[in-house]
Amino acid sequence: MKNSLFYIFFMFSCFSLSKSQLPIPAKIDGFVYGKSPIWGESVLIEAFFDPMCPDSRDSWPPLKQALEFYSGHVSFVFHPFPLPYHSNSFTACRSLHIANKLKSSAVYPFLELFFKTQEKYYNTPTYKMSRASIVADFTKLAVTVIGENLGSEFQSGFNDSSTDQASRISFKYGCSRGVTGTPYFFVNGMPLLDTDSLMDYKKWRSIIDPLLGKNKN
Repeated sequence: MKNSLFYIFFMFSCFSLSKSQLPIPAKIDGFVYGKSPIWGESVLIEAFFDPMCPDSRDSWPPLKQALEFYSGHVSFVFHPFPLPYHSNSFTACRSLHIANKLKSSAVYPFLELFFKTQEKYYNTPTYKMSRASIVADFTKLAVTVIGENLGSEFQSGFNDSSTDQASRISFKYGCSRGVTGTPYFFVNGMPLLDTDSLMDYKKWRSIIDPLLGKNKN
């Protein structure tokens, strides 16, 4: 959800980050969709999503439809980007990093589950809930995609400093690329700046078709 009230905050954050060395992760941030190669002949789409953002939720189905249509020709990477005005976003993003450590194939089903249930975890409905209660709820969601046998390991992941660090790096990575809200898209490394309206399937086709034509020539 792009909110101009926080634009200055993000710009200040990005300026501050540019003045100091960011932590360098062991591998580049993001979760790859499917088995498509990230570099090479395919078109690369990157999306910065907040699991608690309704605009991120609504933008995913048409993008997923396009990815399936162009299977093998388009690669996709999702970057978690927790917006500070969504109270449970950082915990949700951290949950995705934990799930990735335990069962990488569960990340996208888990993201879709967050999108499906996100209204339960908006600020007002969870105002009186403790962080422990939120973690317990997210664990119940997680086991439906990672398996009941990994439930205790998932919950223990919130005591693992590496998942906290990974979640912080995701946010800082987005800031370093000028991300100020969600959803925020890049195609072949270039930002899509005219995405105030919902990116529907036809819009994605209009962007991707010419690029694939150029690659063939």
